Amino acid sequence: MRTPDDSTPDTRGPDAGGAPPRHVLTPSTLNRLVRDLLEDALPLIWIEGELSNVARPASGHIYFTLKDSGAQVRCAMFRPKSGWLKFKPSDGMQVLVRARVGLYEPRGEFQLVAEHMEPAGEGALQREFEQLKMRLDAEGLFAPERKRAMPRYARRIGVITSATGAAIRDVLSVFARRWPLADVEILPVPVQGREAPPAIVNMLRKASASGRYDVLLLTRGGGSLEDLWAFNDEQVARAIHASAIPVVSAVGHEIDFSIADFVADLRAPTPSAAAELLVPDAHTSAQHLRQLRQRLTTLQQRRMQAYSQRADHLLARLQAQRPQARLARDHERLLHLQRRLSGVLREQGQYRASRLERLHARLLACHPRHQLPMLTRRLAEQDSRLRRAIAQILDRRQVGLRHAARALHAVSPLATLERGYAIVFDANGQVLRSARDVPVGTALRARLADGELPLIVTEPPVRKKPTKR
Repeated sequence: MRTPDDSTPDTRGPDAGGAPPRHVLTPSTLNRLVRDLLEDALPLIWIEGELSNVARPASGHIYFTLKDSGAQVRCAMFRPKSGWLKFKPSDGMQVLVRARVGLYEPRGEFQLVAEHMEPAGEGALQREFEQLKMRLDAEGLFAPERKRAMPRYARRIGVITSATGAAIRDVLSVFARRWPLADVEILPVPVQGREAPPAIVNMLRKASASGRYDVLLLTRGGGSLEDLWAFNDEQVARAIHASAIPVVSAVGHEIDFSIADFVADLRAPTPSAAAELLVPDAHTSAQHLRQLRQRLTTLQQRRMQAYSQRADHLLARLQAQRPQARLARDHERLLHLQRRLSGVLREQGQYRASRLERLHARLLACHPRHQLPMLTRRLAEQDSRLRRAIAQILDRRQVGLRHAARALHAVSPLATLERGYAIVFDANGQVLRSARDVPVGTALRARLADGELPLIVTEPPVRKKPTKR
């Protein structure tokens, strides 16, 4: 007789009553089958719920229960994935878990094996962050070529942050230590909550339009993704991009990145680091100035020595060349040039006087009193020609008018009336064109050449017989 092990079902023959054979399973086999069914049906799921019964033994694993208002499920998260968590799970925390559905075979308990866990809401925010980042990057807001260089010595710096936060204290401390000459103005805004994004956008626009600042620093201290979400707002990013003044972003800690960091002209890991990037070190600058002063003094001494040596050399040459003879030659040359200059000036004066006389004679010839008689004669001739032309045009127009009047009279109905014809009108003043349908007693008017006659039809109209053709 064979004894079945844990993995082989016991298939027994029919009993005495003739019933079908029974498949008998061990608890281990059953649990393994159920585990395989669960893992095949639900290989990997996301689940959200509240943490309870959180336990973290020395092994480094995390055991907890994930529950909601209606149910709960046991969960486990094993090393090393439990060591990758960026937060410390605790009872009552709402989390989002990516897990495999399974069964703990030794006790037959249904459980989830977690591979990833994050605070609920942070995953959605992270996805929204990535989507906005990709969209703004495609528009070119992160392009390196549009980022502007920082001023080497900023005289006035505008710091956009909370007036009561730790970030402004760190920034002011660094400015006071490194470069007290900088004029720092705090531009207070809320840096967390719903009112933060519109306030930051408004302050960026005002600071950019004012033209008061050499550079703007947008900063706040560290916090969770929700705390820093005001700096992931699309309107804040577009306001930074539209700023006419270079913008430095220093949001959170070194590991924190925001949309503002990618759009800004310069990203600093912390507020203190941003202050150090914006202003030089006074001690280093003073040392550099001392070095420059020493170099300038040395350069001046060398040039003075060179100039002194050159002056000594020129003095020796001057004494060797007897300057009295050279001065005498230059004096004679000067007298010769003066005589030539006097001659040239005299010739120029004579030429200009002669040219002035010629221009004066031409001007007198063009005087109006000489031009007036000639213009008067030309005016009289033009007037006579104009009068003759007007008379000729009027004669031609009168002849044409007479011809047109005769042609118009020839086709006028009045000319026809003068030949003995008449025009007959009905009672409505319409011209009567046919004798048909004019009843007896109808009042008519006949117009003759010299007046009108009233008529009354006394007999019916006589039909005119048609002529044969």
